[in-house]
Amino acid sequence: MSDTAASLTNMTLHPQPRPGTATPWAFPAPERGRLDNGLTVLRCHRPGQQVVAVEIVLDAPLDAEPKGLDGVATIMARALSEGTDKHTAEEFAAELERCGATLDAHADHPGVRVSLEVPVSRLPKALGLLAEALRAPAFLDTEVERLVRNRLDEIPHETANPARRAAKELSKELFPAASRMSRPRQGTEETVAAIDAAAVRAFYEAHVRPATATAVIVGDLSDTDVDAVLADTLGAWTGNTAEPRPMPPITADDTGRVIVVDRPGAVQTQLLIGRIGADRHDRVWAAQVLGTYCLGGTLTSRLDRVLREEKGYTYGVRAFGQVLRSADPATAGGVTGAAMLAISGSVDTPNTGPALEDLWKVLRTLAAGGLTDAERDVAVQNLVGVAPLKYETAASVAATLADQVEQHLPDDYQAQLYARLAETGTVEATAAVVNAFPVDRLVTVLVGDASQIAEPVRALGIGEVTVVTG
Repeated sequence: MSDTAASLTNMTLHPQPRPGTATPWAFPAPERGRLDNGLTVLRCHRPGQQVVAVEIVLDAPLDAEPKGLDGVATIMARALSEGTDKHTAEEFAAELERCGATLDAHADHPGVRVSLEVPVSRLPKALGLLAEALRAPAFLDTEVERLVRNRLDEIPHETANPARRAAKELSKELFPAASRMSRPRQGTEETVAAIDAAAVRAFYEAHVRPATATAVIVGDLSDTDVDAVLADTLGAWTGNTAEPRPMPPITADDTGRVIVVDRPGAVQTQLLIGRIGADRHDRVWAAQVLGTYCLGGTLTSRLDRVLREEKGYTYGVRAFGQVLRSADPATAGGVTGAAMLAISGSVDTPNTGPALEDLWKVLRTLAAGGLTDAERDVAVQNLVGVAPLKYETAASVAATLADQVEQHLPDDYQAQLYARLAETGTVEATAAVVNAFPVDRLVTVLVGDASQIAEPVRALGIGEVTVVTG
């Protein structure tokens, strides 16, 4: 017997390892409480997450901005970290850096969000700085003037960006001129130029208070006395209570039509097709999410399969639903929220007409024949199966919980949504996506060379074509 054979004979072979039972996953459930100053707190313990994420949701929506001062919510949000009653802007930034923390803020239709990320060992210090920014921002004339100049510098760049320009035009077309949703979220050159420190302070004093705010804290909190830390930091923030603000109804005109924003010489056409649909409070939302994903949520969706793989018109086209604003069913008095349902992408200029023709064929075929079970199954796997990866970080969990707060949803909403997605059938998903994108009720915005694309698009008969200057 050879040495090799002898060695094999004397080896002890162990059984092949077998996979264990998969651990069931559900979206993390937060613990809800309230501080003495009225601040609502959602905390979520995530073992092993040593970087804590904090989201502050402020009830300061864009429709509360004074007339002629569109953008003041954005300037206020940016100014919160530009100095306080204890620190200059430079000192405040240095203190955050010493904590290893990042602090960001932005304004959108539902309100203002302030986001903090910090190692858990530095959480007390960082929360103290966050509380300081909320409690006593300086709003110095020089800092507000600098932020206004920065914002004015951004606007021409946004106008030059085809995707941003298309979004601006779609909002202008869909919503009445009197609606805040019809105008740019961060204001126009005219309205931003009118903002000063007094306007920023007035908006802050009118809308920023703990009684109407919510703090979301997510991370490994096992070795942190969260109650004590909150009491010493955010608990020291004071302010008056406020009566619930009346919420204006959302109305939109989705009469089928095409707006061409002329960009002479453009080699590509940016397209954005949209209308307004139900928000997350509507029972159809889960089916709508599933159907929309099948239509244009991934590289294997119907739109990509036709426009990208078969025809080569584009690098990718996506369909999506984005909540604009939700109403609290308990206090809204019948006013409902709304989501933007849209299809976006870019195609080469000569093929703009053929690409739109094929896109409409996809929608008509979907309405006539429906989705397949295979499409539905892949969508469920992609939406539900990857959820544990999507929520690996504390920041992703905190952001979703804050979204639920803004949209007046129950704390277990996201967990229930995944269950509903898994239960939604092919027929239900088909009905939802067909209703979401009716071929005769879509507003199409094209940013491109009007001299090349306007006439081919007119020939499609998908709506009256109007050309506007870029």
